[in-house]
Amino acid sequence: MFHKMNVRQANPSDKNEWGRMRNSLWPGSLQEHLDDIDKYVSNAMIDIVEVFVLERGNRALGGFIELNVRNYAEGSQSTRVPYVEGWYVDSDLRGRGYGKRLVQAAERWAIENGFDELASDAELANPDGIAAHQAVGFEEVGRIVCFIKKLG
Repeated sequence: MFHKMNVRQANPSDKNEWGRMRNSLWPGSLQEHLDDIDKYVSNAMIDIVEVFVLERGNRALGGFIELNVRNYAEGSQSTRVPYVEGWYVDSDLRGRGYGKRLVQAAERWAIENGFDELASDAELANPDGIAAHQAVGFEEVGRIVCFIKKLG
């Protein structure tokens, strides 16, 4: 069954499964994730321009990749760069090439839209995410530690 899973563009009927996976990737408020999906579906979401999902069958999903187009990405000379804002595969499907298939869909979309790079990031404390990026051909271009200081 695993070999028959399909990668396709997300659609409104994916909302609950997509929301579940977003909440696994970014734990917090499931309702916020569902609201973001509603905004995406209604073209009101400015931080996500394209989404691909991995179909398990029976309306269930096993992964997603969300893309934005940023004005800047570390290591890029381009002024507009497709950026992987979210990339997730359910734990029971990891290590089987499904994450790579999602990235390949993102790459095809980027090329079809006139881009020649794809950017992404992973937290320093996420060695599995870093390894996954390297496994699908991303090259590390730098490491940063970000800071903020509350004023007043």
